[in-house]
Amino acid sequence: MQTVKTAGASGALQTTAGAKNSSVVAGALNLSTGANADLSITGSGNALSALGLTGSTGTGTAFTASRSAASGGVSGKTLTFSSFNGGTAVNVTFGDGTNGTVKTLDQLNTALQANNLSATIDANGTLTIAATNDYASSTIGSATAGGTIGGTITTALTFTNPTAPVADAVAQATRTNLVAQYNNILTQIDTTSLDASFNGVNLLNGDQLKLVFDETGKSNLNITGVTFNSKGLGLAGLVQGTDFIDNSSTNKVLTNLNTASSTLRSEASTLGSNLSVVQVRQDFNKNLINVLQTGSSNLTLADTNEEAANSQALSTRQSIAVSALSLANQSQQSVLQLLR
Repeated sequence: MQTVKTAGASGALQTTAGAKNSSVVAGALNLSTGANADLSITGSGNALSALGLTGSTGTGTAFTASRSAASGGVSGKTLTFSSFNGGTAVNVTFGDGTNGTVKTLDQLNTALQANNLSATIDANGTLTIAATNDYASSTIGSATAGGTIGGTITTALTFTNPTAPVADAVAQATRTNLVAQYNNILTQIDTTSLDASFNGVNLLNGDQLKLVFDETGKSNLNITGVTFNSKGLGLAGLVQGTDFIDNSSTNKVLTNLNTASSTLRSEASTLGSNLSVVQVRQDFNKNLINVLQTGSSNLTLADTNEEAANSQALSTRQSIAVSALSLANQSQQSVLQLLR
């Protein structure tokens, strides 16, 4: 409730405790009830003439303004916004903020957010509908972006033709440099995938590898290669002036990069699993070789200590036999001497 007390030809605005204050904006007096209620101005003497208002009579001391839509107003009117850049089409009905109607700028922006649009009001009360930052390069109502504005509006609320976005030269220069860096990285990915070969086999360029684990060829592992150049990863070169010009086009590239990263992780997991199989078979074959070598050594190699002892024993027996033969010969010679 706003109460005006007059003193002669002047009037002073008195605000009820707890109510929103009225204000003067750009030379215009804005009266606020402070609640969802009709505006009522009362005073002693001719309070209305001090405010430039007239009541039921030229000398009326009370003035009431209903909240219902006045001629030329927007309350109860609806604006329709068609889908903009894949957003959700929305209908906005102006009112007191209840039952789904929009009263404040924040409520309007909340309604437009899902359609990639935003609203601003300047000091002159001009309402501007624009694209959000993610789609700053798009024109509202264009054939590619959409977002046409229409609905049951009055002649007092007329939207001008959409204007084309104005590019920030500094920002676009930075984004152009990022496009060049991105394309250079794609070139490095292509050359790296071609160089990733060993013994003439390149698993990153679509080659196949067959590993045989036994002499019969029955135990083997087939590894299927992949083509992981930039094209195989779903990454395409960017065009300066077309890509990275706003957040939306950048986010599309980020989505492709995330998909390529997931593809690389998946293939790395597959190759890691195959590597584990190869390492297990390699360890098994090494252990098998050791067992076979030990067995063959046991069959062909002698114990040096044992053979040395045997050799020494044979030498001793030979020496004893020689000595025995010598003694026997000497005994025979002695007997022959006695017979003579």
